[in-house]
Amino acid sequence: MLYPLSYGGSSAAAPTGAYGEEGIGPPLPSPSRAAARTPRAHYRRDMTGLLAALVLVAVLAVVVVWVASPDRRARLSAGRQAALPPRERALLADAVAAARWTPAHDEVDGRTRVLLRRSYTGLDGLPVLLEERVFTDFPADDPAWEARFTEAMAGARFRCTYLNNEEHGA
Repeated sequence: MLYPLSYGGSSAAAPTGAYGEEGIGPPLPSPSRAAARTPRAHYRRDMTGLLAALVLVAVLAVVVVWVASPDRRARLSAGRQAALPPRERALLADAVAAARWTPAHDEVDGRTRVLLRRSYTGLDGLPVLLEERVFTDFPADDPAWEARFTEAMAGARFRCTYLNNEEHGA
């Protein structure tokens, strides 16, 4: 075979030898066998690599979701959260034991509610609600609203006094 001069070869014929037709490198497989195996081998190799990449991406996504999950973070932080020191626990227990019932009112969905609330003053000085009960409710646009409200609040005050006396043994 002649090599063109533009590739740096010579116009002389290449030697032939025991390695192949041109004498360079190992002998080439027969074209019929190589053509029959090549597409299937490439397909299997490419699909195996693609499948491995997809599995790796899926595993990575699961790990990221698991690490970033709020439930997991809450469980970890709850495990590390320290209990109140004994002095503050005693203060909190005393405050809860001293919780009192008080009357309150609000308006929800066009109805006035008269409430009984049991609360105590927390360690930060703010009220903490333990329990809330609806004593009575009536329409907020009732023509006799003021009379009903006054009567309901008086009843709620009486009930709160009764509950406080019951709990604290007056």
